[in-house]
Amino acid sequence: MDFRRLDDIRDDLHVLYEDLHAHPELSFQEHRTAAEVARRLGELGLEVTTGVGGTGVVGVLRNGDGPTVLLRADFDALPVLERTGLDYASTQRATAADGSDVPVMHACGHDMHVTCLVGALDLLVSARSRWSGTVLAVFQPAEEIGAGARAMLDDGLLERFPRPDVCLGQHVFPFQSGLVGMMRGPSMSAADTLKITMFGRGGHGSQPQNAVDPVVMASATVLRLQTVVSREVAGDDTAVVTVGSIRAGTQGNIIPDQAELLVNVRSFDERVRERVLAAIRRIVRAEAVASGADREPEFEQLNRFPLLVNDPDATDRTAKALRTALGEHAVLDLPPAMASEDVGLFGTEAGVPTCYWFFGGTEPGRFQKALAEDAVAEMIPANHSPHFAPEIEPTLTTGVKALVTTTLEWLS
Repeated sequence: MDFRRLDDIRDDLHVLYEDLHAHPELSFQEHRTAAEVARRLGELGLEVTTGVGGTGVVGVLRNGDGPTVLLRADFDALPVLERTGLDYASTQRATAADGSDVPVMHACGHDMHVTCLVGALDLLVSARSRWSGTVLAVFQPAEEIGAGARAMLDDGLLERFPRPDVCLGQHVFPFQSGLVGMMRGPSMSAADTLKITMFGRGGHGSQPQNAVDPVVMASATVLRLQTVVSREVAGDDTAVVTVGSIRAGTQGNIIPDQAELLVNVRSFDERVRERVLAAIRRIVRAEAVASGADREPEFEQLNRFPLLVNDPDATDRTAKALRTALGEHAVLDLPPAMASEDVGLFGTEAGVPTCYWFFGGTEPGRFQKALAEDAVAEMIPANHSPHFAPEIEPTLTTGVKALVTTTLEWLS
């Protein structure tokens, strides 16, 4: 593939990226982003449909007979206050689902994903003589809450548009830019987030004997939950249990009547997943009984991400194409990641292979220095950090080339 066309559009892609980064939008609120994506796809001549699954955008690029390749980019942002110091840093705020006013930031690189896919589509339009088939470009909302892929599928993605033969996607990650990383088989963990409400009996801080203190109840629960993985999961299995939030009370001299926990679970095996979730419910209920609570705790599932499985054959084929295009040294074999993604739902629902890879976003010299000092975690901001900001180049160029290369592999 001749990538000279990329030189002609690179500056415009930089402008798009900086604009998206400066104007992030929360899950299912991505109206401005969707409009800009739809506008650009229309200018490229794609068939464009908006409002799929709420705010999703689908572009169809047809070029004769052949397979259909689904290319996916997510485009929602996070309730994070940006601290990158960039000239194009976000100052946006929005109303979260719970009604609170929050800062908004592209702290996971979804703005880079969108820009790369727009650039790849431009190159594929210009290189129609090199391929035959259909490209289904899916710009997905609400990945961060694990709801966007399901919303698009429920809105008829597989019935209203060409059915894919393979699903491809990528995610920017804090390793050396210019490189991509692949995983075969189970690649990204399943994830569950629970909101647990524990009920006590409020009272005056000076008279704890007349109350049932939910703060103590919740605190004991947090400590006991730390034993789930260490005592109930086999050493050769993998799981993570995190209590990310605990909320209770408003004053130091008032015992509140309830406490709320937000608990996140990661796993790679459905049997382990269900065992861990059952253990959490058992422990929470037992701590409530031990504290003398008059009311059963309540459990609400906030999100549920599927296990992402990269089809081994599709991954080998994709990796081979990337090594040819980017160089043998540029394609890494990565271990499974405990992060989660809902992109796998597209391939699962369609009954076709999925291949999802990472591409680096950190300036090479900076990453090598951190690696030499064994301080990558300390020196390189990771996804969801307020300091996370991919180096625009060569990150963008690598992401565009990866999408074009893998698409041509399946359509040439």
